[in-house]
Amino acid sequence: MTTGLLDTSVVIDWDDPAVQGALPEEISVSAITLAELAAGPMLASSVTEQANRQARLQQAEATFEPIPFDAAAARSFGQVVAAVASTGRTHRSRMADLLIAGIAHANGLTLYTRNPDDFIGLEELIHVITV
Repeated sequence: MTTGLLDTSVVIDWDDPAVQGALPEEISVSAITLAELAAGPMLASSVTEQANRQARLQQAEATFEPIPFDAAAARSFGQVVAAVASTGRTHRSRMADLLIAGIAHANGLTLYTRNPDDFIGLEELIHVITV
């Protein structure tokens, strides 16, 4: 059985049949993804968009028990930041993505994303699959 951690970008596009067809048999999300989704409705530019984002958050909360950002993930995050820095890129603009990568690394999970460029430099630490 294949298993993987979904980046927030995948959860946002959850209803896309192409996304659904590219996912592993067993999927998880991180607490960081739920945090990003919780911020979404607060940042929406219209009432309609706010409602859509709130619905996605509620769907994710009902579907998944999130993997926490724990001490092991914190240690892995340090490795993730170092790997990104070694490529000459900054970690500051992609903090949430790199926290998610830390959780994937700490738990030995493949990371599924719609934004593979967010994870450049991490090839030796985690397996990233573009959906």
